Amino acid sequence: MTVYVGNLSYEVTETDLNNVFTDYGTVKKVKVPMDRETGRMRGFAFIEMSSEEEEDKAIGELDGAEWLGRTLKVNKARPRTENKPSGGNWGGDRGF
Repeated sequence: MTVYVGNLSYEVTETDLNNVFTDYGTVKKVKVPMDRETGRMRGFAFIEMSSEEEEDKAIGELDGAEWLGRTLKVNKARPRTENKPSGGNWGGDRGF
């Protein structure tokens, strides 16, 4: 079970998120994606909790809440989709 947290302040740390979400249940893992170019956080995170009930409680309480001057967007994380090139014949026979 994983929760998506968006519109985060760029100063937020994994520890900060862990501290907030433990109020709603057991936090198994916190993932804060970092920008490859700048090395700073990307403004969102994923929180893995131990049960769907805990997840729902956190979403209900935190979605739309203000934290560190930002209005949080909190919901169930969607499965990641593959980023594949769309169509085209890249590098193959062009029919000439």
